[in-house]
Amino acid sequence: MPKMKTKSGAKKRFKLTASGKVRSGQAGKRHGMIKRTQKQIRNQRGTTILKDQDAARVVKNFMPNG
Repeated sequence: MPKMKTKSGAKKRFKLTASGKVRSGQAGKRHGMIKRTQKQIRNQRGTTILKDQDAARVVKNFMPNG
């Protein structure tokens, strides 16, 4: 059987934490910053942890090897 490979796009967008949670970049920061409040822009810096349902889908379909 061939090896199961991690999707290249998922490799670039997601990282797994030591406890198995999925970390990703914040959404909603590409354009349209003028209409966002300063609080929104501040809170969307850095990365965030995905919800369990989304994380399970990412790990199962795109990152089978972790």
